[in-house]
Amino acid sequence: MEHFVGELFSGPLPTLAGFDFPVGMPVQVGRRTGFSGFSEAIDQFGLGPWARFYDVSEEAQDISLHRPFYPRVSSSSARQAHLLSALGVEHMDALRRECERATSDRRAACSLFWTLGGNQVGKAAISGWRDVVQPARRAGALLWPFDVAALSSVEQGSVVLCETYPAEAYGHVGVRFRRGGSKQRQEDRRAATAGLGQRCERHGVRLSSDMVAVLTDGFGPRKDGEDAFDATIGLMGMIEVVEGRRAPAPGVRQAPEWEGWILGQTA
Repeated sequence: MEHFVGELFSGPLPTLAGFDFPVGMPVQVGRRTGFSGFSEAIDQFGLGPWARFYDVSEEAQDISLHRPFYPRVSSSSARQAHLLSALGVEHMDALRRECERATSDRRAACSLFWTLGGNQVGKAAISGWRDVVQPARRAGALLWPFDVAALSSVEQGSVVLCETYPAEAYGHVGVRFRRGGSKQRQEDRRAATAGLGQRCERHGVRLSSDMVAVLTDGFGPRKDGEDAFDATIGLMGMIEVVEGRRAPAPGVRQAPEWEGWILGQTA
């Protein structure tokens, strides 16, 4: 991971790096930490009084503001109500950021601090914050939208980290699965991205010969082909924002200093 962080700073041009894990935290929890915002808090998590922040709580009585992730292992006794009680909130939406709550177009995401189930994001956040975001920030990386609001103002040589959500980006770049299709199947991935090359050409986005081959092949037969597929579509979504075809975030957001936003997502 140290090599990866070093690679982020190896190029002469500004680098925007997107990650599919939460970058930000629910404001009702964040404000209770005493920090001014997420960019200050993230530099302290795992240190001093916050040394056990990334240690997932095993029992309900272990949960606290300084150790909010739960549960460590699957258990029939683990309840989301334990999180609500320990973190002093009344409902799960208080443990979701604005960009994670249900809308007419989207289902609610799993709470950052809940680490059980197929759609949980807590363990990815722990790994991402501890192993990527914090080392990158120590090397000088900035966080969007906390440290830099306008991507167009990023200086040469700067590295900016942001949150992306590939499934959200599908619709931004015209990727659609036919009824019953799945990103887990090579042929479905190939069909879903059939028009992506033409879209890139239309907008002046040059694809390498290797990328053209990967798209044509549907990202290969291996099981992890869906990961490369998501990474590619997430990148295409970032390009839409950087080149001005899509707004990075809604104009009005609740507590952006704590919650941040998923790049390119509408309200």
